[in-house]
Amino acid sequence: MNQWQNFSKGFFKENGVFVLLLGMCPTLGVTSSAINGLGMGLATTFVLVMSNVVISLIKNLVPDKVRIPVFIVVIASFVTIVQMTMEAFVPALFKALGVFIPLIVVNCIILGRAEAFASKNNVLSSLLDGLGIGLGFAMALTMLGSIREILGNGSLFNFKFVPEDASTMLVFVLSPGAFIVLGYLIALVNRIRKVS
Repeated sequence: MNQWQNFSKGFFKENGVFVLLLGMCPTLGVTSSAINGLGMGLATTFVLVMSNVVISLIKNLVPDKVRIPVFIVVIASFVTIVQMTMEAFVPALFKALGVFIPLIVVNCIILGRAEAFASKNNVLSSLLDGLGIGLGFAMALTMLGSIREILGNGSLFNFKFVPEDASTMLVFVLSPGAFIVLGYLIALVNRIRKVS
């Protein structure tokens, strides 16, 4: 598989949200707005890229018996960096994402890529894999958050384009709205994948 395929597979072929249905906790929990989806997606992308690179570098030094605990420590280290950075520089987003930031440590997508890809490939391939999978995850969360925000608030990235007195569908910013929009997006992606 060439480097471009490592990068591009995360957008549709192996998208964690729309195809593999991994990382559903943050997908459904934080995507009430586009900015929340983008923030969580970029935070996860950073952790995924950095942990893939480090795990690829240390793969030959880690005994098989402690491989998973070492991977979790590496991932947790980068999650801590993200958490502290967000708290310092974007406190409103940090507060909105809340408990979902520390939960990046146990995100199936990150641990799965560490185990299935980074521990078996070189640094460049692992970096591109992490970047592609992470940006695909960020794209999915932003898309889901955007649709929910448009339908539920009449805004996008907190820019209101519907008059204040116009009615919106509040259900879309609540939990059921996440399931409804996600279901339709998964159906759309499956349809596109069958056609192509």
